[in-house]
Amino acid sequence: MLRRTFSLIRKEFIHVARDPRTLAIMIVMPILMLILLGYAATTDVESLHTAVYDADRTPQSRDLIAAYQASNYFDIVQYVEREDDLRYLIDHNDVRSALIIPAGYGRDMAAHQRPDVAFLVDGSDPSVARTVFAASQQVGQAVSIRMLENQLELVGPLPGVEVRPRVWYNPNMESSHFMIPGTIVLIMFLFTTLFTSTSIVRERELGTIEQLIVTPIRPLELVVAKVIPYILVSFFVIIEVLTLGVLVFGVPINGSIPLLLGLCSLFLVTALGIGIFISSVAKTQVEAFLMTFATIMPTVFLSGFVFPLEAMPRWLQFISYIIPAKYGLIIVRSILLKGVGLEVLREQVIAILIFTAIIVTLASTRFKKKLG
Repeated sequence: MLRRTFSLIRKEFIHVARDPRTLAIMIVMPILMLILLGYAATTDVESLHTAVYDADRTPQSRDLIAAYQASNYFDIVQYVEREDDLRYLIDHNDVRSALIIPAGYGRDMAAHQRPDVAFLVDGSDPSVARTVFAASQQVGQAVSIRMLENQLELVGPLPGVEVRPRVWYNPNMESSHFMIPGTIVLIMFLFTTLFTSTSIVRERELGTIEQLIVTPIRPLELVVAKVIPYILVSFFVIIEVLTLGVLVFGVPINGSIPLLLGLCSLFLVTALGIGIFISSVAKTQVEAFLMTFATIMPTVFLSGFVFPLEAMPRWLQFISYIIPAKYGLIIVRSILLKGVGLEVLREQVIAILIFTAIIVTLASTRFKKKLG
């Protein structure tokens, strides 16, 4: 049995090695996905192009503009002479935000009054708009606090509470530290499911699977021989993406690498089961490809890969419990960023074990019927 299985594994490795397109996809695509998701799919907002309409033109108004410019969020790129010009700039995407300082701003500041300052934000992208809106309020509050402190110096210090927030696990709140671990899980799921399903369907299209069935080879041996090469390739991809994530994006590794690889292998078995099930349903490689990508949509949107599950409606949060990648994401992020151990991830591991048992049972039953 072992000799037959190893012969089939060797055959599959030879097939992969002789297919340069498949080999290139396995090696290059994870790198491209990592770079695109690491750099492009970020929620960090920096140096947002901003225009200013200063109707006051006083030292106080210039101090306010300087406060915005000193922030990492805003880049003052243009000053206008009329307030109406701001709409033109925003409509033509020349700027994404605008600061309006009314006449009398400096006078009101000198009189210790509260002047009204308008800040316009392009809300066509809500995620950016929310960040910019909060940053604008932060700058305004900083200016107000500085003015209040100058006044309090005249009457002496007053008691108060100072809250000092501390951010754990990602002190600089870099999006790449959130995206890269998620990318590892997404790549594991996509590549393992896709190549497993298409490789088995390809044998059926070429007619070679019927030739294998009439031999003493058992269905289990055939499946094992088909999936083991892609398990090894997936492990290579995991190490490849993790290494690039650390070297290029500075993603920390605070947990146990053996634990990470061990739990990733468990998640790989789940993905393999899905791939085998798809191969038992699909009649062509195109169908297998489309079915695999049909599973990617819920994996991306309902796993917490990009969007927080807490912000979703209750019924979508309920559906997310049947998405295996949700638990894989928690495991990978918790090990890499938080450095937790197996005792903390017990619930996620149990969930993946249940998924693995159900999916592998369904896939093997369906696959045996298909061969029969």
